[in-house]
Amino acid sequence: MTALKPSLPMLSFFLLLSLYSNTFIHTALADGVTPEEAKQLRDEVREMFYHAFNGYMEHAFPLDELRPQSCGGEDSLGGYALTLIDSLDTLALLGDRDRFAASVEWIGKNLQFDINKTVSVFETTIRVLGGLLSAHLIASDYATGMKIPTYNNELLNLAEDLARRLLPAFDTPSGIPFGSVNLMHGVDEHESKITSTAGGGTLTLEFGVLSRLTKDPIFEQVTMNAVRGLWARRSRLNLVGAHINVFTGEWTQKDAGIGTSIDSFYEYLLKAYLLFGDEEYLFIFQEAYAAAMHYLYNDPWYVEVNMDSAAVVWPLFNSLQAFWPGLQVLAGDIDPAIRTHTAFFSVWKRYGFTPEGFNLATLSVQHGQRSYPLRPELMESTYWLYKATRDPQYLDAGRDMVASLQYSARCPCGFCHISDVEFHKQEDHMESFFLAETVKYLWLLFDLAVGPDNLVENGPYKYIFSTEGHLLPATPEISLVREHCSYFGAYCHTGNMQNESCASDVASNPQETNDGSLYGRVRTRFPSGSTFSDSTPISGLIKGVCPGLTHGQKFGISYVASSHRAQEESRNQRKPTVAESHSLVVVPGQTSDYSPSENKNYHEKFSESSERGSVSDTPQKR
Repeated sequence: MTALKPSLPMLSFFLLLSLYSNTFIHTALADGVTPEEAKQLRDEVREMFYHAFNGYMEHAFPLDELRPQSCGGEDSLGGYALTLIDSLDTLALLGDRDRFAASVEWIGKNLQFDINKTVSVFETTIRVLGGLLSAHLIASDYATGMKIPTYNNELLNLAEDLARRLLPAFDTPSGIPFGSVNLMHGVDEHESKITSTAGGGTLTLEFGVLSRLTKDPIFEQVTMNAVRGLWARRSRLNLVGAHINVFTGEWTQKDAGIGTSIDSFYEYLLKAYLLFGDEEYLFIFQEAYAAAMHYLYNDPWYVEVNMDSAAVVWPLFNSLQAFWPGLQVLAGDIDPAIRTHTAFFSVWKRYGFTPEGFNLATLSVQHGQRSYPLRPELMESTYWLYKATRDPQYLDAGRDMVASLQYSARCPCGFCHISDVEFHKQEDHMESFFLAETVKYLWLLFDLAVGPDNLVENGPYKYIFSTEGHLLPATPEISLVREHCSYFGAYCHTGNMQNESCASDVASNPQETNDGSLYGRVRTRFPSGSTFSDSTPISGLIKGVCPGLTHGQKFGISYVASSHRAQEESRNQRKPTVAESHSLVVVPGQTSDYSPSENKNYHEKFSESSERGSVSDTPQKR
């Protein structure tokens, strides 16, 4: 698309933005979070957790979720005490031995999945299966300091039973699972064949951990096949769409992005590699990440494009994108993570929350996407960036988030959804992930600032957070020690046909914590030819990586072009439209955080596609 010349109002906007920025910087220097205040904030977040948890236990348990305004409860997923299961490892993280043990005991004695309920495969996996597995790994291990003497693998047995009830969803020609399954009867004959990319590609951590604990490979195999099925149907640009038909493999929505319906697909590619050491996930992540940064990144924002042509179709920041800077920290790509977090947080500063959708062309809340359902993604990225940089601005950001939640979302029995971020109107609902993630990441942020004393920072293992914030430890039983070349010290052909040693550059002290370097680093080159970082983080246990082969060359998996797509590509061999990179733009509120550099007509560039329409404001985790 041809960029338009900046208008006078737009130039005035940038001038005002610079003035806002200067004002904020002086305020931040004067009012930064002190160590004593960080301790007070940590304790305040702990109180927030118990205000909501106790409200659930007193007014909603054993129903799934709390109605925090009316002090009631509701079954929202399967009717099996969802919020309690989702909260288990947060109780352990806070060191609450008594409530953790009592909750584990109740679940072990009372929970069952032999019920006639049709449930979301994705939500049930990340919330229930992940919650059970994380709590099992804590309750069964003396090294965690939270072992329950009377515990006898009850949660693991429940997790295995639940996963076996989800397995029928994977019986599809593509290997990509149905979106829903009945826990008693399997997949209904009228079940939709359309599923999201995140729904099919965000199951590998939980199912993989279960395979390692039960010694049954079926769980890991079906979820890896689902990832392969999705990736094999990527476009020639290495982009994936949002929704796909699990029988035909045809994409039913070709909008590629890092937010709604796709986000955690990227997340689990990298995290599955870090937890399991399987290089296939790393190769896919490298290619997928390089494509995302090339076609979706409009510095510092991300847009949605057509997966085949890369033409911009949707200039929108949606709140689920806010996990991305945290993922970039794990990938070692810090600089763009910092810039993107600054932009995302400027939206929070403007409204006190992040709306589900924010239009980048009009710099306003997207129609139909005005709510904030207590999402954790921005808190998650704030924690990871503080862990990596120790920059106090992230403590300031965390303080603002706590203030917004306390002032506008706190209800008599918990914390309410915000149905309109401009008017801070409350809605009588509290998702279980508020206790599993939102307050967890805020507590970890301030505990890290005080001097951490918790399972994650000082425990016996490195932990990978699931997309629901559940703690999955890299124990020897779970994390395979692998050499990522055919043999250590081998030579691999690179793109320019020169030989490079695959010997590792792993940090000398892989056990070091709290410095942002969670994993050793090994030099590598992206198969696409685009480099996003000088090094890619891998487990400190792993010795090397073979950088020369593409994923398709290594594993024999190449994209599967549908007949319709093949006809389109044969007719149109033009060079794809690449989204251009632009200077930093943040959204001004009463005060704005940073001053932007010169902007290359950013908002005019998207003015045409901004009228594409609105998307439903229905809350969804991913």
